[in-house]
Amino acid sequence: MTGLRLYPAIDLKDGVCVRLKQGAMDSATVFNADPAAQARAFALAGFDYLHVVDLNGAFAGRPVNRAAVEAILAAVALPVQLGGGIRDAATAEAWLGAGVARVILGTAAMREPALVRRLAGRHPGRIAVGIDARDGLVAVAGWAEQTALPAFDLARRFADAGVAAIVLTDIGRDGLLGGVNVAATQAVAEAVDIPVIASGGVAGLGDLAALKAGGRIAGAILGRALYDGRLSPAAALALAGEQR
Repeated sequence: MTGLRLYPAIDLKDGVCVRLKQGAMDSATVFNADPAAQARAFALAGFDYLHVVDLNGAFAGRPVNRAAVEAILAAVALPVQLGGGIRDAATAEAWLGAGVARVILGTAAMREPALVRRLAGRHPGRIAVGIDARDGLVAVAGWAEQTALPAFDLARRFADAGVAAIVLTDIGRDGLLGGVNVAATQAVAEAVDIPVIASGGVAGLGDLAALKAGGRIAGAILGRALYDGRLSPAAALALAGEQR
């Protein structure tokens, strides 16, 4: 079995660190009023990459929590992948210039795939595609708009685009601690030669073991289970093994 990179999540709403349930903004639970302090805590726990989402930005279509993201970048030396409200080249490149290691394009990947291809060519290794799926079908605009396109098909559109990763989120499981959708994630990972990162539903070590067992899934995003203490950082990192 190969290593599974773990990405602790810092989801930003109104400048603070929250977790949502199934992407509903009115379901937010505040876990830390200081996102930079949360980033430092994750760094001290031994994680080597952060996953940050501007939730307000995902709905607004533009960066909203800029100050919080900049505070995180200033607080830790860890690479950060950032999603939420990045829908044009200028925004993507501004974040890359500000120190974000990798930007995630979700709505733009659905609506403007050519933009993703251009950015991936211009910034090798720094452009990821976010695919958010509800019942297997892609949702965009902060998960507020449902499409009829299967997540599997969207992933295959970028098979030769040179993107660094696909972040695949199962909306129906996100924030509910009900277990990760291993089968769907594995199917996408086997269909494209792009590292696939699983998001949504990780509740414990069993989920990480299942994701790792197939040998194709590159990483997992950790959210509520970390914040509420169900998942020990040390145990998770030990199980994940060699970081990619």
